Amino acid sequence: MIKRDLNQTVSKRLEDNKAIIILGARQVGKTTFLANLLQGQDYLFIDGDDPLTIDLLTNANTETLRRIIGSNKIVFFDEAQRIPNIGLLTKIIIDQFKNVKVYISGSSALDISESINEPLTGRKWEYNLFPFSWNELVSHFDYLKMQQQLDQRLVFGNYPDVVLNQGDEEEYLKQLVSSYLYKDILKMAGIRKPVVLDKLLKMLAFQVGNEVALNELARALSLDKKTVDSYIQLLEKTFIVFRLQSFGRNPRKEITTKKKIYFYDNGVRNALISNFNPLSLRSDVGALWENFMVSERVKYLHYKRISTNLYFWRNKQGREIDLIEERGGKIYAFEFKYSPTKSVKIPPSFATLYESEFEVIHKGNFSEFLGG
Repeated sequence: MIKRDLNQTVSKRLEDNKAIIILGARQVGKTTFLANLLQGQDYLFIDGDDPLTIDLLTNANTETLRRIIGSNKIVFFDEAQRIPNIGLLTKIIIDQFKNVKVYISGSSALDISESINEPLTGRKWEYNLFPFSWNELVSHFDYLKMQQQLDQRLVFGNYPDVVLNQGDEEEYLKQLVSSYLYKDILKMAGIRKPVVLDKLLKMLAFQVGNEVALNELARALSLDKKTVDSYIQLLEKTFIVFRLQSFGRNPRKEITTKKKIYFYDNGVRNALISNFNPLSLRSDVGALWENFMVSERVKYLHYKRISTNLYFWRNKQGREIDLIEERGGKIYAFEFKYSPTKSVKIPPSFATLYESEFEVIHKGNFSEFLGG
């Protein structure tokens, strides 16, 4: 069992009566995480993928819930995005069953966020669980072994089944991309043309590390800009990709309207473009390194509950910085270079506009940046 960094954070919230909600993509280990957290305790497991369960809970009132819960003191709703009115059901349990603790896992924020935010205001702790983080792997295996596996992680990513089944990485990733990844989007968002979604994802995969223009994507897909944006929002809510906004306070000199889109997992990105070649045979090592560093940094900041605004920066002369962090009233700038061949300095135009700390993150110093 690889211990998750989120465990320590969630463990602090076990004694109050608020619901604990764990969201994340399919196959990242949400069920395993909560089962491990509840190890040694009796609990009622309610499977949201079970049609009978959905029928029983649809329009369930207090008395129906009382019969279902019985004498259980812990209720675990798994894949809760499929359970109608899960937020209202949880609110009833919290308000009417004072000694019952509720745990919820969901593979999609599509319905869960909308259905829980209002009824569970002040009644929940919500967290995201991602594929294994670099820090989790270092803690479980050891620093030296993970340094030896760095190139593999850049190519195959950190999904649990991928990490724990060396030699079968390609097969697991192909299965993940072909079946699990789109499951919630296609069923819950009513997308009629999954082939368009697949084409969009491939386009985003090829543009990792570059600015993304919605107008260009729309033209290539023969869709309108709003539809493309709504598709990307769905991909964000199902924890496949995330966006960084551009940083700037001087629109005359800086690009402030563009966005970059990253994948939460390098393996998923590479599976989409069917490229599992080793780094020595690739032309996109820089993009892989940047995606890995940004996505791993997102995990670290979330698990440590460090409130941070994340951006990238680029001016109209083409000078850029890969990652800008704004936290605690300060600005931190990071440039990602897998193997820097020369000294990299902060762009003078950025240094003139902003007081910041600047660091180049490469394969020789990245571990501390990721919490290792």
